Amino acid sequence: MKRLLSALFALSAFLSAFLIAVPLLVGGLASPAGAHPMSTSAVLLDIGDDRVEGEVQLPVDRLAVAVDRDLTRDSVLGADRAFLKKYTAAHISAVGDEDRAWTVTLGTGSVRTIDGTPHLVYPLEIRPPDGRVTDFVLRYDVIVEELLTHQIIATVRHDFDRGILKAGDARTLGIFDYTTKSLEVPAGGGSWLRGFAATAGLGIEHIGEGADHLLFLLMLLIPAPLVATGGRWRSAPSVRRAVGRVVHVVTAFAVGHSLTLALAAAGVLHLPSRPVETLIALSIAVSAVHAVRPLVARGEALIAGGFGLVHGLAFASLIGDLGLDRGSLVTTLLGFNLGIELTQLLVVALMMPSLVVLARTAVYPAFRVVVAVVGLVFSVSWILERAALVPSDPFEGIQTWLVEHPLLVAATVAVLAVVARRTAPRTSADAHDGL
Repeated sequence: MKRLLSALFALSAFLSAFLIAVPLLVGGLASPAGAHPMSTSAVLLDIGDDRVEGEVQLPVDRLAVAVDRDLTRDSVLGADRAFLKKYTAAHISAVGDEDRAWTVTLGTGSVRTIDGTPHLVYPLEIRPPDGRVTDFVLRYDVIVEELLTHQIIATVRHDFDRGILKAGDARTLGIFDYTTKSLEVPAGGGSWLRGFAATAGLGIEHIGEGADHLLFLLMLLIPAPLVATGGRWRSAPSVRRAVGRVVHVVTAFAVGHSLTLALAAAGVLHLPSRPVETLIALSIAVSAVHAVRPLVARGEALIAGGFGLVHGLAFASLIGDLGLDRGSLVTTLLGFNLGIELTQLLVVALMMPSLVVLARTAVYPAFRVVVAVVGLVFSVSWILERAALVPSDPFEGIQTWLVEHPLLVAATVAVLAVVARRTAPRTSADAHDGL
């Protein structure tokens, strides 16, 4: 048993270092771009395998000066609509290798208030003649060809092969002004590996910052070192048995969420986010009750697998927000799932050695019940908030603090385990374990 406990603690130390290193590596791949200053234009690009999509944002007041017309929110979509679209399209072009022209298409314009200023916004699509996106030069002088003080900020907000997946990863490409009318867009030098690493980092981030997912896993781990006998919890006969139960729990949850994650990401399943988030909160309540008193024999594996299906739908909603094409979907699912599983293993490695030690002391029954009750209170609060029965969660501050200090929480439980082992050891592994 001592050798097995030593191995568990060693794994805990390794994964702790991994948790610190991976976000730094993933985060180092991008430099975020903020909102553009008032009355500047913006070009936002989403780079795919066979096309570049995005939008152009034109401040109406600056556009009016450039075209020498009195423009309003209504006129840009009414009397001046055709003229403005033709004018804008004439001042945007793209060329690839050997100066081959790419097709540039503007969609239907709309008016949007950005940074307090009305902007005329056009969807943008750029297609290469051979259907394969590579490095290209974007030429752009909308407004600035007449208004020399104007600036246009060009930003890449999505490029899977370069690990740019979400708003926080967006990278400023450069600035168009009266001296700079073209910018090179690096669209062909990335690799699937960077996208894979970025989605894995996204999985780590999603679980690491998701108080509900972490609490659900913790509620399942609390009874893992025990066995249900006669409707009550007793200490597991061996550490090997306890570790085996943990493996069953983690595996069941992984299978459950992986199944619905894949189906939902592929468009086979779809549920509104509010019911899904409410069911996640319910899953925590059920697992907390099970931690107090076993609902069914080996119930934590059943709960993990069953409610893992629900958690997978929540994971899929995040992938849907990334706007990935089908070409990168498999890589995205694999990377995202890897990040989730690595974070789960880290939680297990941080908590289970301490829980295994605590489970063999007289302190564990009280510890288990107190933690389960806290989890139940949090889950009920989430259920009420997500079902729109209360305006806010009164425990949000506590939950945020706990999520932001995982190592401190794990260290506190470890210290408690050491103290309890020395001061309140259980004389028999088969001794009754309370409720």
